[in-house]
Amino acid sequence: MKRAKIILITIVSFFGLNNKINAQNMKSLDIKQQKIVAIAANTAVGNLSTLRTELNAGLDAGLTVNQIKEILVQMYAYCGFPRSLQGINTFMAVMDDRKAKGINDEMGQDVSPITDTREKYLRGRKILEELTRTSQANISGANAFVPAIDVFLKEHLFADIFERDVLTYQERELATISALAAMQGVEPMLQSHLNMGMNTGLSREQLEETLTIVGRFTRKEREETGRGLLAVVVENKTALFPLGERGLADWFTGEVYVQGLLTPDQIEGLYSVGQVTFEPGGRTYWHTHPIGQVLLVTGGKGFYQERGKPAQILTKGSVVAIPKDVEHWHGASADTGLVHIAISNIADGSAVTWMEPVNEKEYEEVNQ
Repeated sequence: MKRAKIILITIVSFFGLNNKINAQNMKSLDIKQQKIVAIAANTAVGNLSTLRTELNAGLDAGLTVNQIKEILVQMYAYCGFPRSLQGINTFMAVMDDRKAKGINDEMGQDVSPITDTREKYLRGRKILEELTRTSQANISGANAFVPAIDVFLKEHLFADIFERDVLTYQERELATISALAAMQGVEPMLQSHLNMGMNTGLSREQLEETLTIVGRFTRKEREETGRGLLAVVVENKTALFPLGERGLADWFTGEVYVQGLLTPDQIEGLYSVGQVTFEPGGRTYWHTHPIGQVLLVTGGKGFYQERGKPAQILTKGSVVAIPKDVEHWHGASADTGLVHIAISNIADGSAVTWMEPVNEKEYEEVNQ
């Protein structure tokens, strides 16, 4: 049993993305969108055996042959020619196999001719302005440092590729977000495209689902880096609070981040306030609080359970008043992250007493 003299608060804001989402937006991805996510993510990281399965599933779900070709072509702009060509080669093998089985897949529409006569740079800039809802008249950052990359981005990526009409802007952003989320070291670009995705009409719930799907294919790689997809989302510039530091393995199972908001010394040692972010599967150890705690859930889905009692489901808006000295745990569900803010009272300089981990059997029971 470990006694902590520093207060941790468990809170998680699973998605601090924009609230300006049209209420008529879909609450979840349809099956075709889910397959766009799976195809793009697996192409980006070279999971070819899984990609083969998802390509078949995409065709079965109603994606046309030309739509899948477009996804694979677009991937070269975000993960390079080698990954894109490997994806295309895999798709060729899938098509040959399906034809041999007598399956006739719909080809779908071909790319329409480009009728806009303006130079490509201006066309690409207009498309980028539509996606970002920001003027692109002036260039800065890397684009100003290396002007050639600004030209290539606008003329090739956003003109030659994005204006091809086989996929909508929303579908292209969904594929791009999925690829960037699956890759490592491209967090700033992912943040930008999360915003662009919302500007095309993707909802917060749809983006949450996208990252959850990508996480199923890339969890091992993300665990090895120590930071996951949820971290990227919470660190988005529109997030409520910064992500904070990764929670200690002595207190948490899985990927959990803690951001202190108010420390006891700021409020006469009475209580502390903090934010904790749980990735899917992340949870606290069993623990108690000497004067209790209050949890304010701001997003995601998870559980609160007292020893010997059924678990309580937590969703956005849930408020939990935890009695003093009651053994309990809380955390995310197996497939959805959780964000909550915790207000912890202090007694004799301590706010929590840590106990043993929640074992896999206990955790699986509440997820059934």
